[in-house]
Amino acid sequence: MTNWLVPPSLPTGNSRRIELAGIDLWIVSHINNVFVYPSELNIDRLMDALGRALSLWPFIAGRFLLFDGDRYIIEMSDNAIPVFLTENTDLVKWPLDSNVLVELTQTPLQPFLDEVEVTKLLGDSNDEPLFRLKLTHLVQSGEWVLGTSWAHVLGDGTACLNFLSTISRLYQQMEPLEPLPVFERRLWREDEDDQSLVPMMKQLSDARSSGEIAKNYMVDQATHDQLNMCFSSEQLAKLRTLAGGNIVTIQDALTAYIILTFNTHCFRNDAQCIILRTNTIINFRGVSESIAPRGLVANAVVMMLSDDFDDALSLSSIAKTIRRLVIRSRDAKFLEPWLATTDRLMRQMVRDDRQINLRQFPNEVMVNSALRYDWAGLVDFGYRDKCRFYTAGTNALYLRVFRLNPVYDGAQWIGRDRGGAEVSFGIQKDMKEKFVSAWQQDVSENFVNVKK
Repeated sequence: MTNWLVPPSLPTGNSRRIELAGIDLWIVSHINNVFVYPSELNIDRLMDALGRALSLWPFIAGRFLLFDGDRYIIEMSDNAIPVFLTENTDLVKWPLDSNVLVELTQTPLQPFLDEVEVTKLLGDSNDEPLFRLKLTHLVQSGEWVLGTSWAHVLGDGTACLNFLSTISRLYQQMEPLEPLPVFERRLWREDEDDQSLVPMMKQLSDARSSGEIAKNYMVDQATHDQLNMCFSSEQLAKLRTLAGGNIVTIQDALTAYIILTFNTHCFRNDAQCIILRTNTIINFRGVSESIAPRGLVANAVVMMLSDDFDDALSLSSIAKTIRRLVIRSRDAKFLEPWLATTDRLMRQMVRDDRQINLRQFPNEVMVNSALRYDWAGLVDFGYRDKCRFYTAGTNALYLRVFRLNPVYDGAQWIGRDRGGAEVSFGIQKDMKEKFVSAWQQDVSENFVNVKK
C-alpha cells in the first residue's frame, strides 16, 4: 500500500475558526461512498485536483475542536488529507451489481474505504482528518475504485457531493460548479425555539445511547431484509400522473406509491402498522439567505413530520400531503422556530452523549431522498455514464432514494436511464414476498389498478 499526505495547493484557511450550529452536531457519524471507474485514474492529476479543491474548500482541511465546554469549532488549519493506494490482485472484477445501496451488515464496501475515525473527535486528539480518500486498483479487470470518507460534522450529503464534484471537475480541467462554498452559518438562540414542536421531533427528543442504537439496529437487521426497487423514468412519469400530475413531484409520487403498496397489501387491517404520515429529511438551502444560502457547507437538512394522510389508501392523497409538507418547509417563518428547536435538542443530545433515534416509529416512514443529485454523474472524472456509485445504510421503513447507476452487462455499457430511480429500505422478512409480488403485478399492468 502506498500513501500520501496532500495539502492545499495554497493555504487559504489561515486558522480561521467556524463555530458550528447545534444542527451540525452529527459528531459520531460519517458519510462513506465508493465510486467505481472502468479504467485508470491518473494519480498526479488527482493529487493536483485534490490540493486545488482544498484551497477552495479550506473547511475540509480543518480540525474539529471543542471550545469552552459547549462550543464546537472547525478550525481551518490547512492540514493535509491522507490518500492511500492499494493494488488488489485477488478480485477478477468489481464484485457488486448496479444497485446503489448495499447492505451494511455485509460490509462489502469496507475494504475500499479509509474511514474517518469519528470516535476521536470528542476525545483528547484534534489530529483526526475530517476527510479521507482511498484508491484501489483492481489489477485483473483494470478498474479503479475511489473510496471517500467524510465526517458528518463537515456537512450533509449535498455539501459532500459538491466537494467531490469540485475535485472531479478540476481533474478534468473544468471550472467548479456554482455556487461557491459558504462556510459561515447562522447560530440559533434558545429563545428562538418553540416547545410546542418537540412532540413532532421524536427522533431527537427520544435520542438513545450508542449501545441502545446498536442493539436496536441488530434487532431490526434480524427481522428485516433490505429491498432495492428500481423504477424506470417511464414508470415514474406514470406514477406522477396518477398521483396528481404537475402539482406533485416524481419524488412525492414515488414515496406515495411505496406507502400505498404497504398499506394496501401488508398493513390494511393493522392499525398499529398502517402508514399515516412521513418523516422527511428536507434540504433547506435557498429558503432564505439569513437561514442558509445555496452554497452553504453545513448540515442544512431537517427532519419534518407530515400531517396524517386524508386517505391512507389513495396515491394522490398521500402524495399531496407530502407536497404540502415540503411547501410548508420552504416558508422561512415556519422554518426558523423548527430549526431553532432542532438545534436545541441536538445540543442537548450531544451533552447527554446520545444519538439520533432513526428507528421506525408507529405509523410512520422516514424518507431520505437524493433523487435531485446525480452522484455517479457529478463525480465521474470524465468517465461519462461509466462511473458507478455505492453507499450503505438503511433501516426498517427508512426509504433512501438515488438515481440509477449505469449498467455494465459484462461486455458493454447499457444506455443509462437518467430519469430512473432506486429506492431501498428495510422490510419485514415475512412481508417481503407479498410486497414484491404486488409491485411486480403493478409494473406488469402499468399501474392501471393503483388506487388514485
